[in-house]
This record gives sequence, C-alpha cells and structure tokens, in this order.
Amino acid sequence: MKVYISADLEGVCGVVHRDQTGEEGKDYEKVRRWMTAEVNSAIEGALAAGARKILVNDSHGDMRNILPDELHPKALLISGSLKPLSMMEGISREFDCVFFVGYHAAMGTRSAILDHSYYGQVVSEVKVNGRMVGEVGLNALVAGAFGVPVTLVTGDRGAVVQARGLLGPIETVAVKEATTRYAARSIHPSEAHRLIRDAASRAVALSARIKPFRLKPPFRLTMRFINSGMADGAAILPRTKRLDGTTTEYVAKDPIEMFQAMQVWVTLGASTIPIRR
Repeated sequence: MKVYISADLEGVCGVVHRDQTGEEGKDYEKVRRWMTAEVNSAIEGALAAGARKILVNDSHGDMRNILPDELHPKALLISGSLKPLSMMEGISREFDCVFFVGYHAAMGTRSAILDHSYYGQVVSEVKVNGRMVGEVGLNALVAGAFGVPVTLVTGDRGAVVQARGLLGPIETVAVKEATTRYAARSIHPSEAHRLIRDAASRAVALSARIKPFRLKPPFRLTMRFINSGMADGAAILPRTKRLDGTTTEYVAKDPIEMFQAMQVWVTLGASTIPIRR
C-alpha cells in the first residue's frame, strides 16, 4: 500500500490570516510546526492501516514549509519549487490513494478561511468544463489522470464540504469553521491530530472503493484574473483564447496538459504585478 500526501498550509488548525502563512509573518515558524504535525498524523494513520510507502509533497507557497527533521521518518519529502506538477509533484500510478492535508476552499467561497485558487493575488475564478473548481478539484484531476483516487481531505469546513461535493463519500476532517475569511473556530490541535490520524487509517481502506476523479475530455479550462493586465500576460501562451477583459480559455486533451497550461497562465499573470522596491 502506497500513499501520496499533498500538504497545504491555509487549512491547518489555528491558521486564520495571511500573516501566518509566509516567512515574513510573526507566527510562521509556529505554523510550520503545526503543519508538520498534521502531516505526521496522516502518516501515522496510514502506517497503522498498512501503508508501506508514503511520499509527502510540500505544496504551500515556495514549498519549503514542512520541517524535515520533525517529519515522520517513514515518509519521503518533496520540497522546493518549481515543480512540473506543482502541488501534485511525484504522483504516479504506483500509489493507491492520495491525501490532501491542510487544504482550503476555492476562491470566492463564502465563510472559508483564506479561500483562493493557486494564487490569490492573480486568480479570481477557475472553471473546468464549466464547473468552478479550486485546488481540491484541480489536484484531484491530476491524481485521476494517473488512476489514483483522493480518499482524505483535511482543512476548514468550506474545503471539506467542497471536497465531498466533488469527490463523493471520502474521508474528511474539518479542523476549523470560518466565521469570515479571516476568523474561525478551531478545534484543539491535539484533537485535530487524533481525528486526522483516525480518518487517514479509514482512508487507506477506501482506496479499493473510491474511484479516481475524472472528467470526459476535452478539458476546457477557463480562468478569470484579478485584472485585465494579468489576462494580457496569460494570453501570450499559444492556443489561449481571450474570452473578455479578464478571462482566458484553454482546451486540452488531458488533465496534465490543462494543469500545466494553468501553471503557465498563473506565472505569466503574476509577472505583471508591479515590484515595489
């Protein structure tokens, strides 16, 4: 049994503000430990259920958040960026199931902590074949392209509700419930660890029953940017269709091509943000 874990940070218990999510923030070093502890809980649950290989992909920001010396010794860690598959780097057909730990809801979700879709300063909305998706949906499509189901999602309640609506009766753990985008009621970290550990054990067993998330091709990706300048940048990518001032479209033959086109769009869009010195 082989388990792949994609770990984000905004959905970790106790995280409620952007100040906590990057190295400039006063709480960031604490949050790195919180993130590592939740990942360890998922690892412990998977091992207890019989997992023999676990690969963890640090999937937040510059992707250097998890503390290697505090990560469970039975897990392998991918950290740093750029990565060709970003939050899903390292996924392959050898894995039996995927866990998303510390995830958040899609941009535009009401009462969801720090909702965004890949890059909140650039992306306003993402749709695939007409359906709004966030990181849960986009990353699940990548896993599905390799025939691997997502069986566990942890994060705020907005994230896990979206995950179940998209992926079906998978295991989920809501470690907090948002009041607004920057305020939430969180359970105690020790309780979050217990719930994640137990859910991860059950999620391993689900791998034989949950189908990989797939959509029928072609894959029509549409992205609405924060402003028209960002869409100007994204439109440089060949085969991009401009739908209006802030929206672009790309039609791909498979989820991997679609996913990588999205990454290029986001990079090009972000390149138009003025640098203040």
